[in-house]
Amino acid sequence: MSLQAILGNFALILFVLTIVTGVIWFLDVFYLAKQRRARADAALAEYDARNARLAADGIKTDTIGRNELEAGIVRQPTWIEYSGSFFPVIALVFVLRSFLYEPFKIPSSSMVPTLLVGDLILVNKYTYGIRLPVINKKIIEVNDPKRGDVMVFKYPEDPSLDYIKRVVGVPGDKIAYKNKRLTVNGKPLSYAALPDYLDEGRLSYSRQFSENLNGVNHHILNDDGAPAFASNERNFPGNELCRFNGGDFACTVPPGNYFMMGDNRDNSLDSRYWGFVPDQNIVGKAFFVWMNFGNLKRIGSFQ
Repeated sequence: MSLQAILGNFALILFVLTIVTGVIWFLDVFYLAKQRRARADAALAEYDARNARLAADGIKTDTIGRNELEAGIVRQPTWIEYSGSFFPVIALVFVLRSFLYEPFKIPSSSMVPTLLVGDLILVNKYTYGIRLPVINKKIIEVNDPKRGDVMVFKYPEDPSLDYIKRVVGVPGDKIAYKNKRLTVNGKPLSYAALPDYLDEGRLSYSRQFSENLNGVNHHILNDDGAPAFASNERNFPGNELCRFNGGDFACTVPPGNYFMMGDNRDNSLDSRYWGFVPDQNIVGKAFFVWMNFGNLKRIGSFQ
């Protein structure tokens, strides 16, 4: 794994910090603190014995210094104190992010109009099974991704990157895309025209439709000026299961894999270009926009 991949893998960084601070906390509680206590007891015994000898000789002794001596010896070193303070916080964040919910920020327009650039979303980490953090190995089966789900996954061509798209095909599905319309297992999806969508960033309009995918109604965009499919065939795993014909294509989704597409159909780099998403690359199901600092109305759930 490259240094860039390690720095970009926040889960790995959290894991390392949890282990390091946890080991320091454990050593302090069960070993180092006892050593400091033993040294303090020995020093206090010597201190008391010296004061007793001085008192026997009629010399007035200093009793205030005893507390200062004890506090100085049993006090945690700064590096141990900080580690012990940060350990429960880091461990809690690590558990929440690894097994429950993980936040992500939408970096591109591939999922417009469902998700906008700058949306801060939450991803459910257990919907599709419990996975070991860092290595992302599934240990407990729960549910499988369904057509229509918005899913975060590790980009097959560079697993250090997280992508978000919509599940269009599940294992065994026959997916066809022709004239900017999807057909799943020989059944064309239903579409309903909606008012054109204004891209405020580019000050341009796109045609907007409601698409029904496995009972999930969501909005998609089409750009009349873009080809149906800009063929850029790559030799991805399972490529032999796909047929490319100019602006159209058809694929059969292999076992243990998923076919993903962005809702901004003519502005999305997805399974049409780089192939299928294997199960081991799944991160979780996106379900909620918890913040968009440029548009607070974005907060809420989505399909």
